[in-house]
Amino acid sequence: MENIAIENKMYQMAIELIESRYPVGWGGAAVIHTANDNYYSSVALETANGSAQLCIEVGAMCDAHKFNEKVTHCLCVVRDDEKSSFKVLSPCGICQERLRYWGKDVLVGVTTSDHQLKFIELSKLQPHHWSDAYPAEELEHFEE
Repeated sequence: MENIAIENKMYQMAIELIESRYPVGWGGAAVIHTANDNYYSSVALETANGSAQLCIEVGAMCDAHKFNEKVTHCLCVVRDDEKSSFKVLSPCGICQERLRYWGKDVLVGVTTSDHQLKFIELSKLQPHHWSDAYPAEELEHFEE
């Protein structure tokens, strides 16, 4: 499936999950696509202690990892309330580190000033990543 079709499907899946899981108020959802053409979605774990919270994408990443599938795309979408427009959140630094498990070429949805759906390679989001100090074979987890 072409990247644009995958990306549009992911965006639609995220919106549908937000609308069903959070019919009123704030909402956020993430969708991950894998090399096996599977889609995994997740929401943020809500806790009373903010330091125990996890990013919206973590559940979907764990599903991909559980099934030993290579992540190809990651997208996080939020809205402020049921009357607000949807917006894409670029992965935070911790999620960028988590996604690096699947390589520099993972495509991630990024925040844009014009609110357009845009994906870029993780390596472009982190052009000076610490892992460049080591040989690639020391850090690779997946065989293509």
